[in-house]
Amino acid sequence: MSSPEDPKGAETPRSDGSPENGKTSPTTEPGLPSSSEPAGSYSAPPEDSYSYIDDGYPQEDSPSTTLAVVEPPPAAPPVKSSGGGGTPPPPKPPDEDDADEEDDGMLRMSFLDHLEELRARLIRMLMGVGVAFASSLWFSDTLWKFVQQPAESALKTLGVNPPRLVQIGPMDSFNIVWVKMPILAAVFLSSPWILYQVWGFIAPGLYKRERRWAAPFVLCTAGLFILGGCFAYFVAFRFGLTFLLGLSVSNSITPMISITDYFDTFVNVMLGVALVFEMPVVIFFLTLLRIVTPRFLVSNSRYAILIIVIIAAVVTPTPDVFNMMLFAVPMIVLFYVGIFASYILTLSREGKKFPWHKLLWVLPVVALIVAGLIYFAVTKYGYHFIQRWPFLTR
Repeated sequence: MSSPEDPKGAETPRSDGSPENGKTSPTTEPGLPSSSEPAGSYSAPPEDSYSYIDDGYPQEDSPSTTLAVVEPPPAAPPVKSSGGGGTPPPPKPPDEDDADEEDDGMLRMSFLDHLEELRARLIRMLMGVGVAFASSLWFSDTLWKFVQQPAESALKTLGVNPPRLVQIGPMDSFNIVWVKMPILAAVFLSSPWILYQVWGFIAPGLYKRERRWAAPFVLCTAGLFILGGCFAYFVAFRFGLTFLLGLSVSNSITPMISITDYFDTFVNVMLGVALVFEMPVVIFFLTLLRIVTPRFLVSNSRYAILIIVIIAAVVTPTPDVFNMMLFAVPMIVLFYVGIFASYILTLSREGKKFPWHKLLWVLPVVALIVAGLIYFAVTKYGYHFIQRWPFLTR
């Protein structure tokens, strides 16, 4: 400001070097830099010279305060759209399978969690087998009559008198009747529970749509295992035992069978055939995992038959060809049953349907052919029906 002693209004310099003439220079307007100061410079005001308002920027209280211009932040670069301009297209919705994998995917478990889960499942399996073992001990006498019945029937058929098994060692009867036989019965009785625990262990690594196979897996696997045991008891073991004992009787040899050798052969046949009957389930899961296809199985069936015959020769408790065929023929049939299940799974995966109407026309034709063969066997070759395997004999 100009004083009375300076009528011309000469500029009196201030302590900060800025002119003071009583007029407000355009360069000293609030929020703008002074003309004598470079752009972007900032003079720090006193603490109480300004206050904050809602927008967060300082509001000048004194006309002598000089503030620097706050430059806005650089604008974000424009988003380039794939369509060459305009609004970018909305994100593509995820596929149903992808959404299922994200929402209902496999559970993430550490190595120690897997070990803990395996430990829990094994304990539950053993508990189930223990309960079945205790139940089998209660019926041990009845079970032993059931187990020795094929030997008694074979000896009666061959005319061996008395048709009984013999005990060689003093502990043979106790080990077999009260230990080994209840364990074998417990394995068959608890097989659905064991397979359920196996499925429960692998289920956390499967997606929700794959966990729907839990009930079919347990029912089919346990059913085939028990069906294989029934086939071994009523067909394979009886027929093979009669054949083997008949060889000794025809050579004037009186058979004397110990209960230890008999039970060992019985266990080998029962478990071997029961495991063989799991072949369709194995083929089905190999197809489900996309490891094999029905076309591949059919094209390589001759190699599969060769492998089946070799396995049957190893599993058969005796070296004769007849017993080997008792194992090999059911395995070959089960192999083609597995191919059929694999073919149905492939059609379902491709959204196709199996031509059941054509199968309904083929089955009556096959039944007529089998009936014709049985008719000629009965009328021309002197065969007749019996109530045990093979149900047709001379």
